[in-house]
Amino acid sequence: MRKIIAALAFALIASLGKAETLEERAAPCLACHGERGQSETENTPSLGAQQAPYALIQLFMFREKLRDFEPMNEMAKALNDDDLRAFSEFIGKLPKPAPPADAGDPARLQRAQALVQQHRCNSCHNTDFSGKDNVPRIADQREDYLAKTMREYKDNSRHGYDGTMAEVLQPVTAEQIADLAYFLARVR
Repeated sequence: MRKIIAALAFALIASLGKAETLEERAAPCLACHGERGQSETENTPSLGAQQAPYALIQLFMFREKLRDFEPMNEMAKALNDDDLRAFSEFIGKLPKPAPPADAGDPARLQRAQALVQQHRCNSCHNTDFSGKDNVPRIADQREDYLAKTMREYKDNSRHGYDGTMAEVLQPVTAEQIADLAYFLARVR
């Protein structure tokens, strides 16, 4: 999988000078993150309707290697500040991802809703989990990606631009993370 992503990164860099429209330049991004912004790739986030300020910060962090994920670091290193702004605006205009067809297990959803209230997830991510400003949209995100990201924040292997998520997730158990990811992937 890393080899495929690395190949796409090199394709993006090569295409930056040749592509004329932003849509053409974004094609390698959408190969992993989903043609319409809804990822079908394991542990790869859907970008659809992501907050542009959040996307801008993440792209900047990848470019500057403040977030370490080699395929994204490689793809972002050739982007100038104007490119970062253009891509983040493009991402924000993609359609939001759709939740899975199944409505989910009511018991798991209820447990997760209690956790959302307890940890005030909806105070930063909005009541509909659409995010705001530099806080990401997490509604209808891939369940596997949500769980992976929360585990990484909890164990400090993923660093944000502040320590809020690491602090919030410290008391949350692995089972609770699984329930939260299950719930957030099914926001209706």
